[in-house]
Amino acid sequence: MATCWLLASLLLLASAAGDESVVTGRPAGCQARCGDVDIPYPFGIGPNCSRGEGFEIACNTRNGNGDLVPTLAAANGSIHVQSLSVEQLPEVKVMLPVAYKCYDAGDNVTRRFYGDVDLNNNGVYRISDSRNMFVVIGCNTLSYTQNGNSGGSNTHYSGLFYTGCVTYCNDSRSAQDGRCAGVGCCHVDISPGLTDNVVSFGPWTRGFQVDFSPCDYSFLVDKNEYEFRSADLKMDLNRTMPVWLDWAIRDSVTCPPLEVQEKKPAGYACVSDNSECVNSTNGPGYYCKCKQGYEGNPYDKDQGCKDINECDVSNKKKYPCYGVCNNIPGDYECHCRVGYQWSGEGPKKQECSSKFPLAARLALGITLGFSFLIVAVLFTLMMHQKRKMNEYFKKNGGSVLQKVDNVKIFSKDELKKITKNNSEVLGQGGFGKVYKGTLEDNTTVAVKTSIEVNEARKDDFTNEVIIQSQMMHNNIIKLLGCCLEVDVPMLVYEFAAKGNLQDILHGDANIPLPLGLRLNIAIESAEGLRYMHSSTSRTIRHGDVKPANILLTDKFIPKISYFGTSKLLTVDKDFTMFVVGSMGYIDPVFHKTGHLTQKSDVYSFGVVLLELICRKPTIYGENCSLIIEFQNAYDQENSGRIMFDKEIAKQEDILILEEIGRLAMECLKEKVEERPDMKEVAERLVMLRRSRKCG
Repeated sequence: MATCWLLASLLLLASAAGDESVVTGRPAGCQARCGDVDIPYPFGIGPNCSRGEGFEIACNTRNGNGDLVPTLAAANGSIHVQSLSVEQLPEVKVMLPVAYKCYDAGDNVTRRFYGDVDLNNNGVYRISDSRNMFVVIGCNTLSYTQNGNSGGSNTHYSGLFYTGCVTYCNDSRSAQDGRCAGVGCCHVDISPGLTDNVVSFGPWTRGFQVDFSPCDYSFLVDKNEYEFRSADLKMDLNRTMPVWLDWAIRDSVTCPPLEVQEKKPAGYACVSDNSECVNSTNGPGYYCKCKQGYEGNPYDKDQGCKDINECDVSNKKKYPCYGVCNNIPGDYECHCRVGYQWSGEGPKKQECSSKFPLAARLALGITLGFSFLIVAVLFTLMMHQKRKMNEYFKKNGGSVLQKVDNVKIFSKDELKKITKNNSEVLGQGGFGKVYKGTLEDNTTVAVKTSIEVNEARKDDFTNEVIIQSQMMHNNIIKLLGCCLEVDVPMLVYEFAAKGNLQDILHGDANIPLPLGLRLNIAIESAEGLRYMHSSTSRTIRHGDVKPANILLTDKFIPKISYFGTSKLLTVDKDFTMFVVGSMGYIDPVFHKTGHLTQKSDVYSFGVVLLELICRKPTIYGENCSLIIEFQNAYDQENSGRIMFDKEIAKQEDILILEEIGRLAMECLKEKVEERPDMKEVAERLVMLRRSRKCG
């Protein structure tokens, strides 16, 4: 083999003696760039500027913007080049046309183009089988690509390679974006060694589909740069697709023997010092690359493979050194600093360990003595802390709550892990901060401080936790568990990503809220309160209904929350000595008498309805009351139109808004018995939504 290569080298030398065009790099004066594409050697623009035919790049074509674009000079047609690679893998990225065949309703062919491309005039290029695929688009379409010429060696086929696929569509809605598995689109891998491409289409009836699929299309394309869209059934006929070509030095079938490579005979492409030859993986021939520790153009003797300075700061991640770095040709040395020694796989892989002299050992002994003392103190503190946590657990009703099936009891350590040591604060609750947390199954939760529990409050607290855990409704915030090993219990709730309705309505973000969404929020919030009021075992009143206590998920599903002032009452106990609530929302009757009923929540919900349709807080402007101003509008105009939020006050929705306004005013009636209950409120809102959808 080596003898054959030496003989070939002598012939090339003889040829070089009479041919001044044999070069070992880009000659001076040759153009190195076309448009925004670099043209590295062995490619070149113009006579004697490239390695030879097949590597010539033309720079005389302009794109639609008038900018110069490089093209493959030796290929048939104008094949635009997007990039040329010589340093890593020998690749060229080009743009190839799309083949097509178009029809009219009578099934007559109106236009056709078979995407004929021939790259093999000089044998340099092969279409990359690893990076490209063959795609067929259409309905009732068979298409295949034919490559190469059998030259009569095969009596059955004129080509060397065939591949293709079939697509179909039932109707215009069959094809789906992102799906290319036979419906509207199909794709197959291609074989290695392809140097040309021509497409054929099957003679199937197509006229009945031309309104949504007027043409069949086929093309080669980079696997990572095409995703099917149903709009491609009407593709632009001038569209081109990115395709990768593998190139190689095709003067020989493989790399020459090592002894021939070292002599670098004439015609051998890897002329740079510190370069090496690699056999081509797509077709015969070889390509060159820089040896490990070097970078550059292996085909250029003067500007070829240069030593990489692995110790440079910019290369720190690629070539790590956990000690003193020393660059050497083709590699680098890494030594531990003085006083340190190798550890494990060495300083290129991990930190050096400190050498351990006698003085250090004595110091260690002293340190260990103190350490044992510290450990003993810490152990005592831990035991004390453990006893304290057990006391908190009992004080907070743990002996009762741990027997409840659907209440998960979290330990103090578990809660720290869930909240990452209270690292992310969501806001301020009625009794303390609210933290964001994550459970082991990646469920996001909100962790908030509860009331401080003493002996007198223990039963009330445990009952409220049990009842909250039993309230299973999509529009009531779900209690997932609690932590009782702390002074003040912590409650773990499901997380509402959008925050509260108060911030959505009146915050600085000014989030758009169409009427349909506001109606949904109102209806589902009403359903949550209706569920609370209809509990059979106990009568549940919320006691503090307001936008700040209505949380919204990422899909704007409302969740009634914050039961800090809720009263858990039996049928014969509707009074409380402590009137707690939020001004602007609190029922005047409850405020005056301490008589908390379901109708108290109805009154507060009426205020929420006004805020939803007016997008004004209860007190706005220069001390204006939303309730009073809205009532005045109805008294004077018999309409609340002047108060409605302009974003939703569209002519076709005015009647709906008026009805919501009247419903809100009924909820706000002074006489408790004249107010509707939450069941009626929810049903009337649902009817309004249905009426709006029906037009």
